[in-house]
Amino acid sequence: MAGLTLEDLAADPVEIWPENLQAYELFCAMDTQWRIGMAGPTGLDYAALPMALRMIGAARSDWQQLMADIRVMESAALQAMRSKD
Repeated sequence: MAGLTLEDLAADPVEIWPENLQAYELFCAMDTQWRIGMAGPTGLDYAALPMALRMIGAARSDWQQLMADIRVMESAALQAMRSKD
C-alpha cells in the first residue's frame, strides 16, 4: 500500500486540519508522479500538477498557494524517504 510498511500503518492517526485538506488531497493525487533517479526519488513531476489541481477541483486562485504547500510536503516526504536508507 503506497510503499508503507506494517510499522508505518501502526502509527497513531494524524488529524488533517480543514485548511490543509485540499493540499493533502493534491499531494495524494500526485502520489504516482514521483521522479526517480539512480539514488531513488528526486521530487514530484510538476508537469502533472495542473491536471491534479483540476482533478481535485481546486479554484485557480488557490493554485499558487497549493503549489507552495505541495513543495513543503514534497520536501518532508523526500527527507523521510532518505532517512530510511
